[in-house]
Amino acid sequence: MTAAIRGISSMATRQVLAELVAAWQQRSGDTVAIEAVGGVDAAKRVQADEAFDVVILASDAIDKLVAAGKAVPGSRVDLVRSGVAVAVRSGAPKPDISSDEALRRAVLEAKTIGYSTGPSGVALQKLFERWNIADDVRRKTVQAPPGVPVGTLVAKGEVALGFQQYSELMHLEGIDVIGPLPDAVQITTIFSGAVCSASTQPEAVRRMLEFMASPEATPAKQRHGMEAA
Repeated sequence: MTAAIRGISSMATRQVLAELVAAWQQRSGDTVAIEAVGGVDAAKRVQADEAFDVVILASDAIDKLVAAGKAVPGSRVDLVRSGVAVAVRSGAPKPDISSDEALRRAVLEAKTIGYSTGPSGVALQKLFERWNIADDVRRKTVQAPPGVPVGTLVAKGEVALGFQQYSELMHLEGIDVIGPLPDAVQITTIFSGAVCSASTQPEAVRRMLEFMASPEATPAKQRHGMEAA
């Protein structure tokens, strides 16, 4: 019997991967187990040569793993595009975020804001710097620990205005998603998969990633608030 394909991913893709893995297992007969953790931790574990067959992270993190010799060159497959949305606690007033100026005003007026340690959080900090409000925002910012969805902090009332990938907010209870960031400042992350250098079954991983990138997988991605890459 073939060993299970073992993988690791960031939290942002855990819901869509669960559906795609189930579909692939039914189709191929492979057994697949993908662990979802904070993206920073996932990259560290692959860097530490933990025995994974596949890694699914933001594309720039995958490129760093390839450069470090921890993922197989040429094996990167772009899977989904994921945009950032904004959430408040259920029943709380919903600020206007329909334009970049309205969003800037909402950020300045919010008592607290929250974002992740992942790529969307890094990009958001750069946006605040462009807006020249980074110093004003820093003292009221709550950064969610790796692996902790920002929306859970919003639901608890620890954060008034939460920013994270829509795919991570849409399934949570206790929050209201106001909407996506305005097009002018939208933060889009491409999540990609790659064969880990430690993999003992690289061809099985390649076949699975090919399926996950195929048009057949697009409806599942849309159901989880993402687009095909």
